[in-house]
Amino acid sequence: MENKQLKRLPIGIQSFEKIREADFLYIDKTKEVYDLANNMSQYVFLSRPRRFGKSLLTSTLRSYFEGRKELFEGLAICELEKEWKKYPVLHFDMSFGKHMDKEQLERYLGMQLEKYEIVYGITTPAPDNNIRLTVLIQKAYEQTGQKVVVLIDEYDSPLLDVVHEDENLPILRNVMRNFYSPLKGSDPYLRFVFLTGITKFSQLSIFSELNNITNVSMLPQFASICGFTKEELNDVMHDYVDEMAKALDYTHDKMMEALANRYDGYHFTWPSPDIFNPYSLLNAFGQQRLDSYWFGSGPPPYLIEMMSKYDVAPTENADVYLRAEAFDAPTERLTNIVPLLYQSGYLTIKDYDKEDLMYHIDIPNNEIRVGLMSVLFPQYLQNRSLQGDSTITRMNSLIRRDRMEEALQLFRDFLLTVPYCNDTNYEGHYQQMMYVIFSMFGYYVDVEVHTSKGRVDMVMRTAYALYLIELKINKSAEMAMNQIDLKNYAARYSQLTLPIIKVGINFSTDEHTITEWVIDDPRKQ
Repeated sequence: MENKQLKRLPIGIQSFEKIREADFLYIDKTKEVYDLANNMSQYVFLSRPRRFGKSLLTSTLRSYFEGRKELFEGLAICELEKEWKKYPVLHFDMSFGKHMDKEQLERYLGMQLEKYEIVYGITTPAPDNNIRLTVLIQKAYEQTGQKVVVLIDEYDSPLLDVVHEDENLPILRNVMRNFYSPLKGSDPYLRFVFLTGITKFSQLSIFSELNNITNVSMLPQFASICGFTKEELNDVMHDYVDEMAKALDYTHDKMMEALANRYDGYHFTWPSPDIFNPYSLLNAFGQQRLDSYWFGSGPPPYLIEMMSKYDVAPTENADVYLRAEAFDAPTERLTNIVPLLYQSGYLTIKDYDKEDLMYHIDIPNNEIRVGLMSVLFPQYLQNRSLQGDSTITRMNSLIRRDRMEEALQLFRDFLLTVPYCNDTNYEGHYQQMMYVIFSMFGYYVDVEVHTSKGRVDMVMRTAYALYLIELKINKSAEMAMNQIDLKNYAARYSQLTLPIIKVGINFSTDEHTITEWVIDDPRKQ
């Protein structure tokens, strides 16, 4: 029996026109596109993380408003749209406006305008970009007799790389505010204005008088407008799952579980379907390999800078309960890193208490957990990153083979090679370090886990065992083990089928490493 011929995967393709004309795989989002264009306000904003399909969505809107019915044959929108009216569309892509000073950014915006000025016969443009945009909108309206559609993709790209800079951010923000300012005054000539971005700058700082823009980012009807749902995987992408399962010698169910564990778990509102990261999923199908594609494409520099600015502790910003205004906050009003982590896709909504109006915010999946910890890990190494990566890999291999004793020996010897740094003479430093390391293995890890009689310093679950880990500093491993037993931490997990292994560890502030440990493994008694 011949293998079924699957459509090509649109990896890295952001043009709806190209996907449809070349018959690439397309997951139908056109019902949401129709609703977005016809059932919302005239001005709409959508926030989603990078590489999550915002540009493809913007391109789809462009084809729709240009009346290109032939590209939508067989899609849901054909049952909804009957007129297919053609509008003049101004589509501005801001994603290349990065790493620019004020003058460079002004020139870049001018280039964005120039390509449409040529179309509408504007030969002597005004010197200021805001006036040029105003004239362009009016000319497009006058020449076509139709109101104008303005699509601005990645509106915040020019600002993200300087979001941590007190001096440059206001300067570039003023440039962008000046550019966007005509959108309010041009209201009589506009049919629809759509902006995408990662972060949410306040209307006051960016859009000036444009106070009627509707943020649809957390509206349930648009929860799955970007990314893929589990239902779409089981339906449209079922054969791709099977093909990958065959390549990896998995069953279909095991393949779905592995894909969900690594790439699923995003929710941009609540309730919401589970959303898979589209970039990682398409690459996984294309290469038929489970890997960190989205995070591997490089954490954005602005995020690393802001994590440094806010001195992010690995355990403090995940698994938290917050009101919406605390994590969906405007970028220039940040008081902590959580809103930026959420808007950038490193945290997501996991649950919602409608009585208390509190959202449970946590890391979406294993790809992000491992990747985020890999960014945080170097701060513990004092320029020993290469040796650290090697140690992590070897420790993971040992623990995966149920050899915790050898893993701790390796960790002890490695710490002896890390130069002394300040602010390490407390238990929390070593707890955070071990949390980062174990999280990089891809295991479930939690800290300060409450039981009926106290709090366990760390809990780690592997495929073979549950580890209860208690840390001491300048005391003894026996004292740590006694605390585990005295407070009966294991009772909380008595219903678990995995064996429970207790680990007591002592760190020395003089030697800056582990000095001793005790392991109580019931399988070896």
